[in-house]
Amino acid sequence: MPSSEIHPLDLAATDLSRKIHLSDISCVEVMQAALERIASVNPAHNALVSLRTPEELLREAQGLDNELAAGTSRGWLHGMPLAIKDLSQAKGLPCTWGSLIYKDHVSEQDDPHVARIRAAGAILIGKTNTPEMGLGSHTTNKVFGPARNAFDTSRSAGGSSGGAAVALSLGLVPVADGSDMMGSLRNPAAFNGIYGFRPSYGRIASPGSADLYFSQLASTGSMGRTVRDMAALYETMAGYDGFDPLALDDELPASDFQPSLGDGVTIGWMGDLGGYLPMENGVLETCSCSLEIMRGMGCAVEDVVPDFDFADLWFSWTTLRSFSTHFNLGPLSADPEKRQLLGAQALWEVENRSKLSVDDLERATRIRSRWFEYLARLYEKFDYLVLPSAQVFAFDVDTAWPTEIAGRTMDTYHRWMEVVIGPSLAGLPVAALPSGLGSNGLPHGVQLIGKARSDRSTLAFAAAYERAILAAGVPGVQGKVPLSGGAR
Repeated sequence: MPSSEIHPLDLAATDLSRKIHLSDISCVEVMQAALERIASVNPAHNALVSLRTPEELLREAQGLDNELAAGTSRGWLHGMPLAIKDLSQAKGLPCTWGSLIYKDHVSEQDDPHVARIRAAGAILIGKTNTPEMGLGSHTTNKVFGPARNAFDTSRSAGGSSGGAAVALSLGLVPVADGSDMMGSLRNPAAFNGIYGFRPSYGRIASPGSADLYFSQLASTGSMGRTVRDMAALYETMAGYDGFDPLALDDELPASDFQPSLGDGVTIGWMGDLGGYLPMENGVLETCSCSLEIMRGMGCAVEDVVPDFDFADLWFSWTTLRSFSTHFNLGPLSADPEKRQLLGAQALWEVENRSKLSVDDLERATRIRSRWFEYLARLYEKFDYLVLPSAQVFAFDVDTAWPTEIAGRTMDTYHRWMEVVIGPSLAGLPVAALPSGLGSNGLPHGVQLIGKARSDRSTLAFAAAYERAILAAGVPGVQGKVPLSGGAR
């Protein structure tokens, strides 16, 4: 590819789709360009794993070119190379869940959202790296090793959608799927300067897992370098599924929106929850850029500290999470050989569950209900609530997890991620928005939290924000990072 030409994967995904369908570029050319970049860039970042052979992928791309030549398109993702998060099953591809227990597992079927991505024409090139069982917001595991940050390979990619965020930020894939229980889309989006969307619980069908039905804490979502790309992938994955009893009717078309300037929109800035949450030095200052962007859009931004017992909220979260994860981890930990292969995060959840009673579960559920009711009242005053996407900047990749923030000791492997639990417990739609770079040169971002089931309007506001932050020339947005070897 001539150096003067724009690399196909530097285009917005929706623009790349248009070029493919206009025959301005072939599926084979897109795949060749993707494979060359992956070979050059991925070894340093380890974002993509379980990659298929170039020969297989180019044959599949040629077949899709032949379909277009015959006048047939499978959908907007026709011929585009995508990788699926290694917590989701894609037929014919390995799915390890980042665990040695499953290192040789090959999926025999697609999860619901993967089937929809495949049906829309995507070529599945492999998987994106993730932590063991998706636990902890630091993508490293004993099967593949760590994924390394797009801006600094000595730093964490975040997680559990860390590999997806890095691959997207570096232009290895045009869009990416992810999932989010405890910030698994939001933390890596912040750490890698991209956009992430955790939809309302039930918008994207679950693969029939009892723990999700039981706890309703996690949600599949989408990631993009632009909001419209992210919304388009969400639109592809979302929709009612008769095999998921908790699936919601959709709000489609999600990507057909007109960004508004924000006049009259009210924003509640929750910050560090009145000092309850410790924040690494510089996090709040970097996030303040987002507030200024919103003010410039015409929004009224007001500081708000929810009148709620956050220690109770943490109890509710840890209790429900441990009960939820027990559906998968309990049987594994009961097998002595498999238990030996589980990491510290998984064992913490197993041991915490063993200490909990049905009375604890009832108390946690009542707290969660009170929290949802409290937020519903708060949304009578505000259109959106905003929090930092993480309490720290991307940390050393060789660190298991942050053990202290601003002088405060973290008493669990996931306490440093506490800022994300409120929206998860309430099942609200959340867009992770970039705020730019801190003084340390690392990106950060904020959570834009919409009202219950307001997915489409949350995406529309995120698009208006994107337009405003790009107009302001804020650095570190859209994954614009230099790659070695002049790849971009």
